[in-house]
Amino acid sequence: MPVFWDLVSNPFYDNGPNDKGIGFQLIASLKRVAIGFTLGTCVAVPLGVLLGVSGIARRIIDPVVQVLRPVSPLAWFPIGLATFQSTSDATIFIIFITSLWPTVLNTALGVSSIPESHRQVARVFQFSRWTYLTRVVMPFSLPYVLTGLRLSIGIAWLVIVAGEMLSGGTGIGFFVWDSWNALSLERVISALLLIGAVGLILDRAITWIADRTAYEMV
Repeated sequence: MPVFWDLVSNPFYDNGPNDKGIGFQLIASLKRVAIGFTLGTCVAVPLGVLLGVSGIARRIIDPVVQVLRPVSPLAWFPIGLATFQSTSDATIFIIFITSLWPTVLNTALGVSSIPESHRQVARVFQFSRWTYLTRVVMPFSLPYVLTGLRLSIGIAWLVIVAGEMLSGGTGIGFFVWDSWNALSLERVISALLLIGAVGLILDRAITWIADRTAYEMV
């Protein structure tokens, strides 16, 4: 495909704010995904642990999670825009809020699935809360956490395209929309192939980490 080859053979040209190579567009999108995903992970893992260890917290917070989780990512964009007064920050916000839920739910599932025998051993040896968290909870629930992160990164990369179509400026989503407005279907299709390839790489990266950190408790 000539158009695809033109895009990947010179991905970092810069002819002004509205005409940048596909490499710059992907980097801009990946930066937003990295920020939103990292912030989401920092909130989701502790929240998931809390839901997993505390029945009271689960009864209070779980209904809120179930109400917010199905909300469309684009429905969060006006709230992000009103809060941050920046389209780029609003895009990061929708990545943050929508990538939370798979990690929260999978972490909570992993923590709540800890066998009673493990809990009893912790009681016998009088583990402190910190020791119990680091020696029992996190090792046992790590595969669940990584499964949640794998789902979350997929959602984050999915959302970035739609978010950047609304926000404009830079990013692969903006590139797709701008190419469509220019009636260049070939550029749109080429961008879709690159979006899929990057999504595959992100998924494989999380899978690689999961395989290297696999730990079976006995």
